[in-house]
Amino acid sequence: MLPEPPSERAPTGAPVIVREEPLPPEGWDAYVSGRPAATFFHRIGWLRAVSRVCRYRAIPLVARREGTVVGVLPLAVVPTLPWGRSLVSSPQAVYGGPIADDETVVAALVDHARGIANRLGAGYVEYRNLAPLPNLASKDLYVTFRRAIAPTAEENMAAIPRNQRRSIRIGIKSGLTAEMGGAEYLDEFFGIYSTSVRNLGTPVFPRALFAAFLEEFPAETRILVVRRGGRATAAVLTFYHREEVLPYYGGSLREEYRYGVNDFMYWSLLVDGMQRGFRLFDFGRSKRGSGSFEFKRHWGFEPTQLSYQFDLVGRRTVPDLSPKNPRFSLAIDAWKRMPLWLSRRLGPALVRYFP
Repeated sequence: MLPEPPSERAPTGAPVIVREEPLPPEGWDAYVSGRPAATFFHRIGWLRAVSRVCRYRAIPLVARREGTVVGVLPLAVVPTLPWGRSLVSSPQAVYGGPIADDETVVAALVDHARGIANRLGAGYVEYRNLAPLPNLASKDLYVTFRRAIAPTAEENMAAIPRNQRRSIRIGIKSGLTAEMGGAEYLDEFFGIYSTSVRNLGTPVFPRALFAAFLEEFPAETRILVVRRGGRATAAVLTFYHREEVLPYYGGSLREEYRYGVNDFMYWSLLVDGMQRGFRLFDFGRSKRGSGSFEFKRHWGFEPTQLSYQFDLVGRRTVPDLSPKNPRFSLAIDAWKRMPLWLSRRLGPALVRYFP
């Protein structure tokens, strides 16, 4: 992340002290909420929920000058296959990295994280930045898709390319409906989501993780369910941060694709956000060349490169945990053919290794 304007009344010129010093939630989030570059994934509740469910060791770093908080770094110790460990900021998140008043604080947080990695024998520290940090190895695999939400449904529809507009109208004509709620939709969401990711050859997150997000962020986490004839056919769990709508975990039933369920789902979510006064739709990250990458481009969103960087401590090369890595091709093919019940049982045990 880029350095930001100094905190109010923060002393200047004083030394920066970094400690593994969890603040109370209100203390950490009070700092994060005042920093324009901070994201939803910098909130302490994210680190707490993910670490608890995925069994990571959370290490929230706090930088201070003369007692005033001037920077934070949400960090967790993550196991790596076949053995070993790494540090990630932020695990299971699109964005992360240090949030700080200035470059001196950023450097202090990065140096402290490297010291922890050395002490623990970790292979690397990974930073999921929107803007690059200096002198770190990088990976250009991921991009993000973000676009302003127009004030009217007509303007938003006009911004969507023709084929996707047609798909949305197919969904409307097919009688698709959308419902928005919270924990009462968790079971339906998880059933659809776990089926969808199994079909993609991806291990599913435990249901407990989504329950933890609803518990940590009850006002900022919502579930939209799409129905056709009363049957749930698609669902998406979405986070709301400041003026942003962040659809994060979504899925649909393969046999319902012909009714345009995916396009109808995201259109319904965008319109709901517009009606509630949100101003930016964040479609999240995708790997270049993937199906989700093309889907978001076909919605008229332009990709923005993400600066995923690595401080290589105990290894010489940047890790490659992408599904595009040929080493994973056989496992992905096998996972797609796995019985759904088995994928739901094995997935949560594996997904913690792919943060």
